[in-house]
Amino acid sequence: MVRIAVTGAAGKMGRRIIGVIKETPQATLSGAIEREDSPLIGSDAGEVAGIGRIGVPIEGDYERAIRGCDVVIDFSIPEASIKHLEGAVKEKKAIVIGTTGFSREQRNQLRELGQKTRCLVSPNMSLGINLLLRVLPEIARALGGDFDIEIVEAHHRLKKDAPSGTALRLAEVIAHALGRDLERVAVYARKGITGERSREEIGIQVIRAGDIVGDHTVIFGGLGERIEITHRAHSRDTFARGAVKAALWLVRQQEGLYDMQDVLRG
Repeated sequence: MVRIAVTGAAGKMGRRIIGVIKETPQATLSGAIEREDSPLIGSDAGEVAGIGRIGVPIEGDYERAIRGCDVVIDFSIPEASIKHLEGAVKEKKAIVIGTTGFSREQRNQLRELGQKTRCLVSPNMSLGINLLLRVLPEIARALGGDFDIEIVEAHHRLKKDAPSGTALRLAEVIAHALGRDLERVAVYARKGITGERSREEIGIQVIRAGDIVGDHTVIFGGLGERIEITHRAHSRDTFARGAVKAALWLVRQQEGLYDMQDVLRG
């Protein structure tokens, strides 16, 4: 039985992860963490998640809450995730991080700290998206420079970072496959007289509306034809199940930094 601690236990993702853990025979919830000033400190995590009382109180002391776990699942904000990773290193715990919006400096911190424990970082825990990340480089190489590339992503109105971490990762794997520097060729907005599109640019466009869970479309546009590959997440359960699957996989690994591609490879 793998003991899992969940940060942001009262948040939308935290509640769904707790629900998926309860449905997973190989896993049990051993800790639930919220910020120290949360009014839900002391509440039963199961009741907050809407799955009934499970006897695990929500705590505000992160390091104390993770001492009895095998692995932490963290969906929070970049600053908090760095601190949670530092705590996991200190307590020698595995950690799965699904947070997005990291700065370049924070990504460097993740890489450095992640090597000191078992750490899996992915901007999207969906198995479908991660399969897409695997096949997109092959498609991009086959089409070469003859097709224009655009990525369109849509999320709910409350999402704080843009473009999504998933959209950026899709662009990164395509750019790498084509030998392009994404920082140089990425185009994030167009307005006015922009001139002709360059052959190498990769467009990344953003939609924020309503309660969209997460849509990502990659467009390869050629002359006379185009290829559109779309992934739509209909529920946060998609990400919660992927995160729990990643946690069960990670506890069997040696120290190091991993991503969801490693989980797919088994």
